[in-house]
Amino acid sequence: MPRRPPASPTNAFPLLLFLLFACCCRPRSASWWLLGMNGSPDTATNGLSPHHKENCHRLEYLVERQQQLCGLSGNILRAVGNGARMSIEECQHQFRMSRWNCSTFSNTTSVFGEVLSVKSRETAFVYAISSAGVAYSVTRACSKGELTECNCDNRVHLRKPRKNWQWGGCSEDIHYGEKFSRDFVDAKENPDSAEGLMNLHNNEAGRRLIRSQMQRVCKCHGMSGSCSVRACWRKLPSFRAIGDALNNRFEGASYVKVVEKRRRRVKKLRAAIRDLKQPNRTELVFMEESPDYCERNETLGVLGTRGRLCNRGSFGLDGCRLLCCGRGYQTRVREVEEKCKCRFVWCCNVVCETCRYKREEHVCN
Repeated sequence: MPRRPPASPTNAFPLLLFLLFACCCRPRSASWWLLGMNGSPDTATNGLSPHHKENCHRLEYLVERQQQLCGLSGNILRAVGNGARMSIEECQHQFRMSRWNCSTFSNTTSVFGEVLSVKSRETAFVYAISSAGVAYSVTRACSKGELTECNCDNRVHLRKPRKNWQWGGCSEDIHYGEKFSRDFVDAKENPDSAEGLMNLHNNEAGRRLIRSQMQRVCKCHGMSGSCSVRACWRKLPSFRAIGDALNNRFEGASYVKVVEKRRRRVKKLRAAIRDLKQPNRTELVFMEESPDYCERNETLGVLGTRGRLCNRGSFGLDGCRLLCCGRGYQTRVREVEEKCKCRFVWCCNVVCETCRYKREEHVCN
């Protein structure tokens, strides 16, 4: 039997190129955060499309359970995408003046780079704000009638109100939002691993924070504005308030380790140092020290602080001394054009002049 001639280099090259792409470019670290990136085709999909289930199963960066939940209705994907976008924007707002400014990357499937592979405080915040973002967005979509699986929270009417007011209106159903977020966001975590335990804890902390921040708003009823009866309902706070509260918890995050109970062989998180108190379910936890955010790190996707604007007169995180990591800074002056001397002209225009002035900026070395 004649031997088969070896493949020529010309014919073998496309095959090698395909194998290299399949091994290196497969979105192993991809996550549902991709739904929140600007310009993502997934969130732009028409929510009323009859093929939304097929669309969900084509999203390979979603695990099986997430694909199933995505297929519940056409608007679920949009609500989750909005939650992811809100959480990314809030993270960038809260860390805008920090050495790590919650930078994201549009040219990679991991969104935040590999910085979340470190079990740090920053990772804890990202998971907490993301879980909260999904719960928040789904809850808001419920109250707007955009999801058929939920509506207003009628359970609140079973509570006994005070004498001068009664439950009424449409209370936003944070319980459903929490349940969906727990089912969707937690689906990809392994509770038997240290990373999974940490992420699950911080996910839950983000959701519980929203519930604790729910507001009661009331509307007066009665003759001639007497307000003899007030109808009250529960409403979500602003998402900025959630971000501010989580940022406070970021500063007081607990350093933990995994311990395993011998009898039940159950792994749990405990304070890494005996003298420290055990973290409760509303606190953020971390297991590793943060990486050095001062210098650029291509492996982790850390951009460093060189070239960042700093505040020369501040002693906080945005101050040149801290943000520039002791490397010093340069001062530059550039001309800026802005609208000024605006006046109202009847009817109904606002006319402004263009003013030029010099702005002093300080840039980290």
